[in-house]
Amino acid sequence: MAPQTDSEFSTWLDWIDDQYDVMLARTIELSHINSGSFNPEGVNAVGAKLMEYAQVLNAKVEIIPVAPFKHIDNQGVEQQLPMGSAIRLTKRPDAELQIFFCGHLDTVFPIDSDFQTTTWLDDETLNGPGVADLKGGLIVMLKAIEALERSPYADKIGWEILFNPDEEIGSQGSAPLIAEAATRVNLGLIYEPSFPDGNFAGARKGSGNFSVISRGKAAHAGREHHVGRNAVRAMCDFISALDDLNGQRQGVTINPALVEGGGANNIVPDLCLSRFNIRLEQPEDEQWCLDKIQVILDEINQRDGLSIEMHGHFGRKPKVLSAANEKLFRLACDCGAELGLDLTWLPTGGCCDGNNLAEAGIPNIDTLGVQGGKIHSSDEFLKVKSLTVRAKLSALLLMKLATSDDLSWLAKADKK
Repeated sequence: MAPQTDSEFSTWLDWIDDQYDVMLARTIELSHINSGSFNPEGVNAVGAKLMEYAQVLNAKVEIIPVAPFKHIDNQGVEQQLPMGSAIRLTKRPDAELQIFFCGHLDTVFPIDSDFQTTTWLDDETLNGPGVADLKGGLIVMLKAIEALERSPYADKIGWEILFNPDEEIGSQGSAPLIAEAATRVNLGLIYEPSFPDGNFAGARKGSGNFSVISRGKAAHAGREHHVGRNAVRAMCDFISALDDLNGQRQGVTINPALVEGGGANNIVPDLCLSRFNIRLEQPEDEQWCLDKIQVILDEINQRDGLSIEMHGHFGRKPKVLSAANEKLFRLACDCGAELGLDLTWLPTGGCCDGNNLAEAGIPNIDTLGVQGGKIHSSDEFLKVKSLTVRAKLSALLLMKLATSDDLSWLAKADKK
């Protein structure tokens, strides 16, 4: 049984209880559509289903192409990979309170993944690709908005939804759409899965993804080893020095994740590629990292016959909580308490589109989605009853915001 409330909003919250079967069926339907980030046809198929589900909201719908994903391949050549389209829905853009909703269409599971369908683990636990991250959250979002639209409070809130196609690979193409929305809205609600216990993610680390290419000179490993310049050795030195930066600055972690290069045993390798990720807590940590890495690059580039270059950037700034963001969290936790939920917010090393909104000065909660766990693995699961619980939580939060006498603490939207 989903939590109940005796508040003035009960009629519209109780309606959500009757939507459980529809919500579950739609989550399963979306899960069975492969929408790996680099499967644009599948991403667009999920988007088409969501537009179908959202027809009841009577919103303006826009399909927005995003830029290709820039990627350095294992030969050190930049590739541009096509993405699915973003979808934007808007309603009442002239209302005083403007809310941005966001959820991603893509998953981490590629089109050739073995993980393509759902399985019941028990009566309340569903295993499947994207059931928690984030397809269940998309359904929660739409039902919460539908509950608002059925209520007498809907006219108090204008809103826009962004379904973006590339969050799992850093929102490279959709980040400008999020930044644009930030000029129009007062707050953001994003539907990443909650922690398994239902709590929210609060402060988040920032993240950067980088590729490094070292180049040397090929030579016969026996006859002319002395003529060659070993790109693999250069990369090993780089990675060793890079990893030694761990522990030198609080909150900064560097993860060398991939190394690829070389070939036959009798050839001095002339090319090597590596990829790494950096997580950090404070915006000023970025420059510290870049300065330290440049020292390492400069030293290797001074060596005879060797060169090394780095590509990539910090795609997400740290989400440092503002006073307004903490007030929004308290309001959401109060709504949870009315529904019998004991909620709080906790820091995390993960990052998402909530980082982007926070960078633009927009207070947001980015884990309003379902309860589940083991995301990004074939063991991903959804606690199915949370579909109802989390939809009621969002709907109550929306109605509380719509009826509030004081929203002066929220961001001021330009509404351009």
